[in-house]
Amino acid sequence: MPHLLGLQNFPAADLRDLLHQTLAAKHEPARSKPLAGRLVANLFFEDSTRTRNSFTAAAYALGAQVIDLLGSSSSVSKGETLIDTARNVEAMGVAAVCVRAKQSGSAAMIAKDAGCPVINAGDGKHEHPTQGLLDVFTLAESFNRLDSFDLTGLRVAIVGDVASSRVARSAIAGLSTLGATVVTVGPPGLVSAGFGAAVSHDLESVLPMLDAVMMLRIQFERHADGANPAPAGQAAKSGNIASVREFRALYALTAERERCMKNGAIVMHPGPINRGIELDACVADGPRSVILRQVANGVFARMAALAWCCGVARGG
Repeated sequence: MPHLLGLQNFPAADLRDLLHQTLAAKHEPARSKPLAGRLVANLFFEDSTRTRNSFTAAAYALGAQVIDLLGSSSSVSKGETLIDTARNVEAMGVAAVCVRAKQSGSAAMIAKDAGCPVINAGDGKHEHPTQGLLDVFTLAESFNRLDSFDLTGLRVAIVGDVASSRVARSAIAGLSTLGATVVTVGPPGLVSAGFGAAVSHDLESVLPMLDAVMMLRIQFERHADGANPAPAGQAAKSGNIASVREFRALYALTAERERCMKNGAIVMHPGPINRGIELDACVADGPRSVILRQVANGVFARMAALAWCCGVARGG
């Protein structure tokens, strides 16, 4: 019974299998509804728009019914542990559990004694494997690498709050496994060595060499003081950057910086976007942007993950 908990140390063959399943889901709808009559549980103890709704859409596309359990409406709010909540939901006969929580390692803890597959939908600062899967797929699709999913020769920068980003960790793992060269870019407080990628603190020096730029928002809610983002130009309340104005001045993907990108290079973002901070609106909505395609591909990637974990994937 396979779980999908992260892409770090995930076998390349299994990653390519999931990517081929994503491609099949996109171009060959699951007419047979392989999960018909089965239940999929979304256990989301942290806010989500894209991930939760795309897991729901994916489950429906495969014929499953969905149980949505949100943190504010669950017994966790009364003191029940995540593991006990998951066990009780599993006892209802679900085929798979999709878990999002603020605690790093929460999905793995639930999976340890689970009797059904567990899919990590984002755990703290640890990983977000289905986001990594859809990001890799979108990059491969953009550069016509769908046959082999060999990303050798492609250079990708992940820019912004890498230190707080589970998306970055999964993306670095997935992209590197398939041969892409990854560099993380940002201020020293938000980007450092140890994530399995090269490091740069100078966006403008690397920008002309890149095939793809993935922008990340500053996750103020994950920094020690839990501060909310300040308006652009005002001081940020996180000790990892001096101010939002300084971050924007050095690391935002503005219209001016976009003009330095090479022909054919794409712009990515996992969302939510803080427009006017890490990304200008004209870039987010411009011809290089594949952001909405990432969202669309998220449904197909999560169809592939559910089918793979539940043992109904094509050829599996």
